Amino acid sequence: MNNWYLLAAIPVFGLLVLVHEFGHFITAKWAGIRVEEFGLGFPPRLVGFRRRDQGGWEVIWFGGPRDESAGGGQTPFNTSGGVSTYGAPVSNHTIYSLNLLPIGGFVRMPGENGDMHDEFGRYDAGSFAAKPAGKRIIVLCAGVVMNFILAIVLFTIAYGLGEPTYPAQVGEVAAGSPAAAAGLRPGDRILSVNGQPVKLFDDLGNAVTGAIEADHGRHATVPVTLVVQHEGAAKPVTVVVHARVNPPPGQGAMGITSTSKVVFVTSPVWQAPFKGMVHTVQVTSQFINQIVLIIVGAVKPDLAGPVGIVKITGQVAQTVPDLGWWPILSLTAILSLNLAIINILPFPALDGGRIFLILIEILRGGKRLKPEREGFINFVGMAILLTLMVIITISDVIHWGS
Repeated sequence: MNNWYLLAAIPVFGLLVLVHEFGHFITAKWAGIRVEEFGLGFPPRLVGFRRRDQGGWEVIWFGGPRDESAGGGQTPFNTSGGVSTYGAPVSNHTIYSLNLLPIGGFVRMPGENGDMHDEFGRYDAGSFAAKPAGKRIIVLCAGVVMNFILAIVLFTIAYGLGEPTYPAQVGEVAAGSPAAAAGLRPGDRILSVNGQPVKLFDDLGNAVTGAIEADHGRHATVPVTLVVQHEGAAKPVTVVVHARVNPPPGQGAMGITSTSKVVFVTSPVWQAPFKGMVHTVQVTSQFINQIVLIIVGAVKPDLAGPVGIVKITGQVAQTVPDLGWWPILSLTAILSLNLAIINILPFPALDGGRIFLILIEILRGGKRLKPEREGFINFVGMAILLTLMVIITISDVIHWGS
């Protein structure tokens, strides 16, 4: 693989994080929450921009203060700290920052852990903690929703630009296979299977598989009737191939492979959005089912961290010259769905974990957890997640060349 293709991970990661955090950002603004910082990547900060009260913009280089009133170092976690700032002058303008570690992003709001701001327990009116439970849940869910919307948009664009497919044309015929015995040759076009017209190689495979399944395992081979257009022949012919129920590895039921010719199937502009939504639902369902199987121990987890995803993205990006934009758009959409589903899980420090704590608050009649307890829960959750990420990253590096 050309290592330059690994750089494709930068715009892919950037888009996923930008869209997710923009969901939090725009709903926080709607809810009247003061957003202190909107950052791409994790600190330390490289550069930030913030509007001045008197007009114009200021540039904050290489770290700089989080806020004149915050008095603490940068961190996207436990964002409001434990220092009382109630009544202190704060900037109502957001810092838009680019940070050193390109593995995520954050929206920093005061009061995310329910922090009190004075000795009387009064909340800063512009803080996350001051807002009703409903608004806080909306803000926390917004990132996940935006990732689902992004997946639909990307799948829609992919269908509109064209899905790379292979025509129902024979590429190679395995020696001694049922296809060879029936006289199939490379270059032959399959027009129909058991009277069912086919255009794509996937259609051919599905039709043959359907015929084998309909036999219910009663025979070792199943006769399949094909209408074949031999290369150079004037008229199609009908042949019968005895498809194998248990073929040798890598040969398939008939012993043929597809041609390397790629055909792009585009969807009309009025169909692409519907297909995008359906595909999003299908991928989401598959991902959730996989999580359930992992939880019950039916399958072993196969996880990839940032390093592994960079490698996969580079491999997929390398196919763009041959297969068009479908592979990279689909991969980005799938990663967006993964990010959404993982974030909504009820685990501490994730959006779902914070939502879970708010639901507990509602069940307790509005009685909140103590800020230090909520902060500790989220800290432990983040420590576990970072530890898991380090372990997965080490594994990805070890298996990089495999």
